[in-house]
Amino acid sequence: MKYVNIFLFVLYFYIEYIYLISLCPVPFILNCTKITYFGKKEIAQIAQKLHLSLDILTYSFPCSILIDVDGIRNSIVECLPLLAKITDGMQAGAQLHLCHSLEKENTGALILAKTEEAAEHVQTLIRSHKVERKYLAVTVGVPVPSEGVIDIPIIEKEVTGPQPHFKMGLSPLFKVSEEGDGVTRVRAHRQAHSAVTQYRVLDSTSGCSLVELQPVTGVKNQLRVHMALALTCPILGDHKYAHWNKLAPQKLPEGILRRLGLVQSKTRYLPLHLHSRRIILPGVKGHSDITVSCPLPKYFTNTLKRLQIPLPGKE
Repeated sequence: MKYVNIFLFVLYFYIEYIYLISLCPVPFILNCTKITYFGKKEIAQIAQKLHLSLDILTYSFPCSILIDVDGIRNSIVECLPLLAKITDGMQAGAQLHLCHSLEKENTGALILAKTEEAAEHVQTLIRSHKVERKYLAVTVGVPVPSEGVIDIPIIEKEVTGPQPHFKMGLSPLFKVSEEGDGVTRVRAHRQAHSAVTQYRVLDSTSGCSLVELQPVTGVKNQLRVHMALALTCPILGDHKYAHWNKLAPQKLPEGILRRLGLVQSKTRYLPLHLHSRRIILPGVKGHSDITVSCPLPKYFTNTLKRLQIPLPGKE
């Protein structure tokens, strides 16, 4: 079974505890105040619930852990050697490999593999669009229409001005005609990346929405760019794409500030409300699909309650 060597890591951010599920209860201290170990019986129950092999373990980490950022310490990549030893009973030479990226401000599920072959297999599935990934986001504004597909290429652009910087931006293949009564196709930019996102509004109130996002492609900052620039509904806490020509905290309408109990000067502390909720790997050789779901972090559910948006049902 190709997935025997695949581990599913679930990242819970902004929480007080870190839970380590392991067949071998080896101490693992990482900015946490409490560790809960699960024995073989509990692991079997979890594996049965998630339809996973016993060789697939689920971990949770605090929000301060980044995935892989050059020059930044305390990232998941730096922890891989220790995690590999833990999962293999502290055996020397154990390795874990990243199968895909999870942007540093996102929360949610992350897949790691024990072998390069397994990692390459998952990466191939992702490139061929056979892995289903669903995200939840709180947006400022209500997308119109309430459901659809965004198919607009994305390109990195330089933003000039008092604070010159680079951002990912849209590179449309069509533009409105001069008469305003139609569209004409334009030549695609050679450096633009094809980007496709499916979206669906689950609920909306108080000027905000809970949106389910499903990226078909995997371009850097794709979901954030498509929501902010294509639908003009930036994700709550997205200080990078809430403004195009400057770097500044996200500006929120007064009604949303009241709901959240904030003043504008404190919005800089709002975290990005974008969460990788579910990943489904297709089954092979007659085996059923592998599905892992990651509960929403506490700050996310608190925001939904303040906005009076119903919590999504469990998957």
